[in-house]
Amino acid sequence: MNTAVRAPVVRAKPKAAKGITTYLRRYWTLYLLLALPLAYFAIFKYTPIANILIAFKQYNMTKSVWRMQWAKNNGWEFFIKAFSNRDFLYALRNTIMLNMLDLVVGFPAPILLALLLNELPFKNFKRVTQTVAYMPHFLSWIIISQLALQLFAPTNGLVNMALRNLGFGTIPFLNDSAHWVWTYVFLGIWQSVGWNTIIYLAAITGINPELYEAASVDGAGRFRKIFHVTLPGLKPTIVVLLILSLGRILGSDFDRPYALTNKIVNDVSNVISTFVYTSGIKSMQFSLATAVGLFQSVICVIFLLGANTIAERLGERGLM
Repeated sequence: MNTAVRAPVVRAKPKAAKGITTYLRRYWTLYLLLALPLAYFAIFKYTPIANILIAFKQYNMTKSVWRMQWAKNNGWEFFIKAFSNRDFLYALRNTIMLNMLDLVVGFPAPILLALLLNELPFKNFKRVTQTVAYMPHFLSWIIISQLALQLFAPTNGLVNMALRNLGFGTIPFLNDSAHWVWTYVFLGIWQSVGWNTIIYLAAITGINPELYEAASVDGAGRFRKIFHVTLPGLKPTIVVLLILSLGRILGSDFDRPYALTNKIVNDVSNVISTFVYTSGIKSMQFSLATAVGLFQSVICVIFLLGANTIAERLGERGLM
């Protein structure tokens, strides 16, 4: 009779589970620190998303969003109302126009400024110029609008007074639709160009200096170094920022157009954000305001994903 005692079989824990447990025990303090920002986003960013249902319902201040009655036309009443509103169509046109001008004229500006600052041989002058360039970023658009009024007012503006004293005619910077558009665009460039330049200068510092040395050995001058070393080094940063800019092509800030507008140029200054304020919130049509905001957000996401897909298919590194 065989009386040998069999040793108990010990099943080894999966290495993956053991590795995760060890990892969590080692870094649990980091996840504890992460809990607060995660709770913030969950409570204040993701939970309010349920209120987009207001766009499909008859808004009632006394009821929760779940108990409100559905709007007519299977919930699409306020979307139909928005697209049948002539003011909304004008606001949509103006938003696309102003954002496209910001993109075409304003997007290359910080790249050019970063290239110029990078080529300056005097470090102290470079620092002063960079500081002066990004200081307007910290000014609110209310302050900028008052500065613009003092500079570009048709009768007592500093620029028009100087032109009149020199024998030239005055320019209606703020009182003519076409002039207002370009004033709007260039004020936006002036306000943001210095701050965006910091991103490109940081990217330039990450370029390997040996590439410039190799270009010098090959006889390349400054311009050839810019086109064959600096710009290719900036290419990933440019692509990412361009994708983000395209994602905001239908988005619009409220303070910038609202602070710079006036009744004379309302045909080009009324954008989606100001339309939502005047026709939605100010008139207490909250369902209409939510419908327009939801439409704007969905189109921005589509542009963002589309631009990212095109960049990846062209061999560039996108956002994902």
